[in-house]
Amino acid sequence: MQFNEFIIIDDDAINNTLCRKIIEKTYTDTEISDFEDAQEGYNYIVSKYSKKQDNSKAILLLDITMPVMDAWEFLDMFEQLDDNTKSRVKIHILSSSVHKEDMARAQSNKNVEYYLIKPLTKESIRLMVHVLERRMELNR
Repeated sequence: MQFNEFIIIDDDAINNTLCRKIIEKTYTDTEISDFEDAQEGYNYIVSKYSKKQDNSKAILLLDITMPVMDAWEFLDMFEQLDDNTKSRVKIHILSSSVHKEDMARAQSNKNVEYYLIKPLTKESIRLMVHVLERRMELNR
């Protein structure tokens, strides 16, 4: 797998634990970080993925509705990062929202790869990684 880490940002600790378990069972050799506070997750991404000498890549699972900073505010801040950092973190919305407006808004954001409906499954995580890796191969 071309990704070194999964990052989960969701204010629901139970969902974070479930995602962690599914990822651990599917990709046993991957690092997993989770945050219940979007600002803390953002700060982590900036500190880890803005280092130019490092080539690591991450998949971010981002919930929409969170207190303090929601996904849309997170995405606005993420857009301000340099292109190198943005290219190394692939964002997927992982939400319980089935509202067409949320899906359309996510789809129109150039930093969002895909919109997944909770709960995360082994199949959905495998498909997500496969599609990302295929896109990366085609863009070389």
